[in-house]
Amino acid sequence: MAGGGKGYKWVFKARFRKGAFGWRSRPAIGRIREAVSEIKKAARKDKILGAEGAVLFLERLSPSLERVDSSSGAIGSAVDRALGALVPIIGKAPAESSVRRDWLERLWKAYLEDDIPYLEGLADFWGELCGTAETAGEWADRFLPAVRRAWNEEPKGWRYCKEAVCCLSCLYTAGRYKEILELLELNASKSWWLHKYGVKALAALGRKAEAIRYAESLKVTALDEADRDRACEEILLSSGFVEEAYRRYGLEAARSSTYLGWFRAVARRYPEKDPEVILGDLAALTPGDEGKWFAAAKSAGLYDLALRFARRSPCDPRTLARAARDFRETEPDFAMEAGILALLWFEEGLGFEVEGKDIRDAFQFTLEAARRAGREEEAPQRIRSLLEAAGAGGLAGRVLGRARGLLLEKRRRDSREGPGAPPGRR
Repeated sequence: MAGGGKGYKWVFKARFRKGAFGWRSRPAIGRIREAVSEIKKAARKDKILGAEGAVLFLERLSPSLERVDSSSGAIGSAVDRALGALVPIIGKAPAESSVRRDWLERLWKAYLEDDIPYLEGLADFWGELCGTAETAGEWADRFLPAVRRAWNEEPKGWRYCKEAVCCLSCLYTAGRYKEILELLELNASKSWWLHKYGVKALAALGRKAEAIRYAESLKVTALDEADRDRACEEILLSSGFVEEAYRRYGLEAARSSTYLGWFRAVARRYPEKDPEVILGDLAALTPGDEGKWFAAAKSAGLYDLALRFARRSPCDPRTLARAARDFRETEPDFAMEAGILALLWFEEGLGFEVEGKDIRDAFQFTLEAARRAGREEEAPQRIRSLLEAAGAGGLAGRVLGRARGLLLEKRRRDSREGPGAPPGRR
């Protein structure tokens, strides 16, 4: 198809027009996902067509989002995910030099006109978008004069230059590592988003210890810290220093939006490490939050450790109640203990919009687990004791019977006698 499939009828094209989404971010996020899916599907059949669609989408993206409320960060995250998915499609497409030149010129125009900016992330990928080291070198030469002018004008600092990261990315793809280091000597900012290319260049030149020292000397924001740690971790791992990589950077570099995701990221990175050791190290890194590691320990089959975590600091009682429900048949002792802890933390006031049903369910799951574990006499006594110790003034105490634990006594008799007991005995 001539021109990389420019005559193809893309569904997303009509949806992404200037100011198309108003101020609401949710419809825009949905349309972005649909567009990326459409482009990826096309790329599986025709790589050139997919790349043309990706370029067309990126050209239209920022103008269509200009009025969208970006305060929550959700739309920015959606755009970043789209860039991560589409850049490889463009970069790896087997395009002729004239076609790729057209793509890059169109993307550069879109990048320059992006004032919000949504396409800022393209800069780090510019070398990859070039497709080959030769093309990347040509674009680096195009960018270098502007970068040198900007950085030479302020000898004690630096002036922002939109070409800077694009230039560094292209120099790296072109294998011109020494030029990266020479260029960065003009920049006094020591900011990670620029000087990370110095770290990469030193590592590529085999100067790995120097690369780590350089990285640790840079200024990093809270957002950049994990990126810096991942870069240093990768350098040590590539040199075979697995234990040092884990100890110095591995835990922090794997931070995730959830504690379970954080643990799994570390465990994947270091499969040779005992999961119990990893969890112990993560808990030591987050004192006071041990209870938040309950789900991670449970997922690893470390039930005793999970319970120790849940006893040491507050743990989401609904998570504990689900554990009691899910494991009451396969791991009844663990399920019973988890259920008792759920009631404890319910009584302490944890949980969001807790209802009586949540507490009654946790109680019932606990008794069922206790019956299977042969501990049906023990569980009600322990629940009554913990509620009395807490004063039974919380929601759990009110739901289960505040004065003498009458409901507890009834549930205990019911669980002992079972549903098939004669009516006279029940």
